[in-house]
Formats: sequence, C-alpha cells, structure tokens
Amino acid sequence: MAGEGMNALGAIETFGLVWVLEAGDAMCKAGDVELIGYENTASGYISILVQGDVAACKAAVEAGVKAVEALGAEVYSSVVIPRPHPSLKKITDKYTVEKLLPY
Repeated sequence: MAGEGMNALGAIETFGLVWVLEAGDAMCKAGDVELIGYENTASGYISILVQGDVAACKAAVEAGVKAVEALGAEVYSSVVIPRPHPSLKKITDKYTVEKLLPY
C-alpha cells in the first residue's frame, strides 16, 4: 500500500483519545488499510484516517464504528470516499503521523 495512490479514504470522528485508539486498532485489524494519521481539535473531537482499496476501507470503517459503540461512546461521523480526488491529498498529508508527532 505504501507509495500507491489512494484508492479509497476512510475516516471516523469521535470524542477522546481512548475511543479513537480503539477505532484505529479495529480499523487496522479489519482490513488491509494503511493508517494515514489523525486530527485532534481543541474541543476533543478526534478523527482517524486510513487508506486502502474500497472494500478494505469499508470494512475498516465499519469495524471502527462498532468498536467505539461497543465501548458505549458515540461516533460523530464516518465516511468512506472511493477514488478520492487527488487534491484531497493536500489535506490528508497535513495530518500524517510523521508530521504530527515530533521525533
């Protein structure tokens, strides 16, 4: 997957680190997806982003939503975008793990 273009983009938004970690773990285990990164707002909402083929992103997002709901938390939004427009990479690149975490 690394180095390939995005066939699909999947994202889940919830509230709080614990729930987004649970979502991300379930997403990465459910399908052949690559974790892109995350976005954390000051209000506590956190989104986690993955990429892969369409079926893998759909399975990953579905698993992530179920994992968050199983903890009794709320998923505020989720999306799978098949064949995202190349311009979206300008946005997703901003939230890559490598750019968000200091080394």
